[in-house]
Amino acid sequence: MATFLYKLGRLAFRRRHFVALLWVALLTLAGVGAATAPTAGNTSFSIPGTEAQKAFDLLEQRFPGASADGATARVVFKAPSGEKMTDHANKATVEKTVKELKAGSEVVSVADPYTGHAVSKDGAIAYASVKYKVSGMELEDSSRDALKDAAQDARHDGLTVEVGGDALNATPETGSSEVIGIAIAAVVLVITFGSLIAAGLPLLTALIGVGIGVSTITALADVLDLGSTTSTLASMIGLAVGIDYALFIVSRYRAELAEGREREEAAGRAVGTAGSAVVFAGLTVVIALVGLSVVNIPMLTKMGIAAAGTVAVAVLIALTLIPALLGYVGRRVKPAGEKSRLLGGGRAPKKPGRPNMGTRWASFVVRRPVAVLLLGVLGLGAAAVPAASLELGLPDDGSQPVSTTQRRAYDLLSDGFGPGFNGPLMVVVDAKDSAHPKADFTKVRDEIKGLKDVVSVTPPAPNKAGDTATITVVPKSKPSSTTTEDLVHSIRDKGKDIASTTDSEVLVTGSTAMNIDVSQRLNDALLPYLALVVGLAFLLLIVVFRSVLVPLKAALGFLLSVLAALGAVVAVFQWGWLSGLMNVEQTGPVMSMMPIFMVGVVFGLAMDYEVFLVTRMREAYVHGEKPTQAVVTGFRHGARVVTAAAVIMIAVFSGFIGSSEAMVKMIGFGLAIAVFFDAFIVRMAIVPAVLALLGKRAWWLPKWLDRALPNVDVEGEGLRVPGPADGQDNGSGSGSDSGGERELVRA
Repeated sequence: MATFLYKLGRLAFRRRHFVALLWVALLTLAGVGAATAPTAGNTSFSIPGTEAQKAFDLLEQRFPGASADGATARVVFKAPSGEKMTDHANKATVEKTVKELKAGSEVVSVADPYTGHAVSKDGAIAYASVKYKVSGMELEDSSRDALKDAAQDARHDGLTVEVGGDALNATPETGSSEVIGIAIAAVVLVITFGSLIAAGLPLLTALIGVGIGVSTITALADVLDLGSTTSTLASMIGLAVGIDYALFIVSRYRAELAEGREREEAAGRAVGTAGSAVVFAGLTVVIALVGLSVVNIPMLTKMGIAAAGTVAVAVLIALTLIPALLGYVGRRVKPAGEKSRLLGGGRAPKKPGRPNMGTRWASFVVRRPVAVLLLGVLGLGAAAVPAASLELGLPDDGSQPVSTTQRRAYDLLSDGFGPGFNGPLMVVVDAKDSAHPKADFTKVRDEIKGLKDVVSVTPPAPNKAGDTATITVVPKSKPSSTTTEDLVHSIRDKGKDIASTTDSEVLVTGSTAMNIDVSQRLNDALLPYLALVVGLAFLLLIVVFRSVLVPLKAALGFLLSVLAALGAVVAVFQWGWLSGLMNVEQTGPVMSMMPIFMVGVVFGLAMDYEVFLVTRMREAYVHGEKPTQAVVTGFRHGARVVTAAAVIMIAVFSGFIGSSEAMVKMIGFGLAIAVFFDAFIVRMAIVPAVLALLGKRAWWLPKWLDRALPNVDVEGEGLRVPGPADGQDNGSGSGSDSGGERELVRA
């Protein structure tokens, strides 16, 4: 592989006009496609195979036009102190608001509080229920604006008005976070390279890659039912890996220049060596993202595949556009160790020949590997302890900041009607094959009324055919509580008993039941997903490192960092530690998607650092250095850029901690702390300590397996041939080419 990529790098350097034109054409084509594509709403949400989804599908068939999965909103009114909602003036304001809400083009129905018994016993609080034709993820912004305007008009008349429900669940804006991440990335790159030009190349190519990926997603959004969340994940991951991959190749190019090679030769060798690591690092990220399909949630599958496509684009850009741009900038990119004049270049170093920080750190670790290993493992183990108390769930309006109207509406409804009122359960009774459907409906209602933790059960509401009915159940506890989850399971168990004695089927659905089913699906998929991702990546790393113990160490280190990161998430978002610093206003269960999301994203990024750092060690070992010295050499060349890459990732993810959305805040914190643990404790401390202890055994591979595995030559052994290709001629372009050809023939 190194030989092929070496040729590709030199070809891109020489034919830079063609390569640059090709990528500009692709960016233009994707941009035109995105601009001319029909506007697509957010992707529809479904969980195939779950009881809640089966009930939704049944309601669509038996109650046509009812929009069973349509968005809902509750406009909650509170009378001024000393007044009641039944007072004439307050009642007139509510009726005017209901009339205003009914005018919406996507509105199916609006329930009047006074005819629907939606006034609290003390008369202080009332609510109007609004039903929409489409789901909250597909709702037009104009409908959300009309809902907010109606509430504001009622406030002007003296009432306290708040709006809850999924109708306001718009996709959170993250543009400012991305800008902050890019700004910090630029600063880190300038410090790393000591050159504005060299720092600008990774940023430029990363933005081009993200532009192509996101524009392509936008162009195909209507056809493939892709939503805005898909492009958000793709841009976040694409920006992260795009900067990383370009950073490693530019860094290797500068190192090759420092060894005296001509620029075209240096570009070829940078792509042949660092580019090989980029390919395999990219493959691990793609495996992790595509592997999300095992969860069998279509939206998550599409997000993973789209993000994987953006990663593939980032790899191709790093292998072709980076060497082409290096050809354009010429001598403005300095060899390693030199800075541009603008940033202090040309000055004599204060201490000539002093080892860099990576060398000094690695030398310290290989002298005291046991102490460093124990300290790292015990530290991560202590951070992981809270993970034993992990409680999973999906957020509702009760987890929103108290500054939001959704949270205030949630609290008003809890005060007026009880905490369970915010998460009613919908029971669907399918009596199509029953001889006595009405009797079955009544029996189901009576059985549910006898369960504990039930506040109220509405009479059955049959469809026109009389073969299906819905029953609304209000629990005593809040939607995200384990008590409500137990109640859902109890109703389903009762349904099975009823089904065994009658010909009717009982299904439980609604947003609360759907959240419970999604959480269960994600929990059930976590271990198979982890086995698939880690297993495939383990096999891939065996091919890369030609070792059994190094990939095993990489996988175990990753598990340590993920468990520690989950522990930190539990401590902050579930226990409330440092909640003031993180601006966490409401603690509660950790988002169900968090573990599997962290496994997928962090595993891919962690293997990036593993591949880039350890391939340098492997390269030094293959070229004759002793195992401990190879560790030091790997850090001398790779620690600076791996540190820079990790700092950039932490900055990008940390930008999301400032979001007002609890889910986005949790994802940002979880990913940032996971990258910190993995990059600075696992890869920078535990990895060199373990390799120092293992010595030559780290690179052991059974002979039969060595013969069976393909030789991908990631460390560039096929390029290590003395002669003109090493830059020992007088530097003419033709001399470098002919030397390279002789080298490639021998390889």
